[in-house]
Amino acid sequence: MASLSSLSDSHFVLFGLSEQFALDADALDHAYRAVQAQVHPDRFAAAGEAQKRVAMQWATRANEAYQTLRDPLKRAKYLLHLRGIDVGAENNTAMEPAFLMQQMEWREAIEDAVGAKNVDALDALAGELRDDERARMTKLAALLDSGSNQPAAEAVRQLMFIERVAAEVDTQIERLEG
Repeated sequence: MASLSSLSDSHFVLFGLSEQFALDADALDHAYRAVQAQVHPDRFAAAGEAQKRVAMQWATRANEAYQTLRDPLKRAKYLLHLRGIDVGAENNTAMEPAFLMQQMEWREAIEDAVGAKNVDALDALAGELRDDERARMTKLAALLDSGSNQPAAEAVRQLMFIERVAAEVDTQIERLEG
């Protein structure tokens, strides 16, 4: 169990985990519960206001760290951040031409399916996006583990885009079925 030394420790340090993309979800869950048990505000009910505030800060910090590490894409962005790489998806839209073409095809497929009120086509597209996301996540893990930070940052940007497209497909399916 990691000792609670500093609120500014990395998420990995907080939970006593190796700073790498691949992580044991059970170990993360166990470490999170152990930290929460130490800092849960109920343990400080009889404490002074300052101690209660510190416990709340630690509990909040542990929650944020846990949410980041358990989501593979957030974990990848965080790892890159620790390595000094800003994914900068908002202002870095440069992507390889093949991916830009794929984006346009997905957008057209969504428009066509919505226009035709074709839920099956949207379901098929959702499956294709999930498959693509899985393959890219595997590639991202290899890039991160080998220290290929800039290609990993591009992979993260692509995965963030795929997540948005998948969410849009889900929204359109709900709209058509609703």
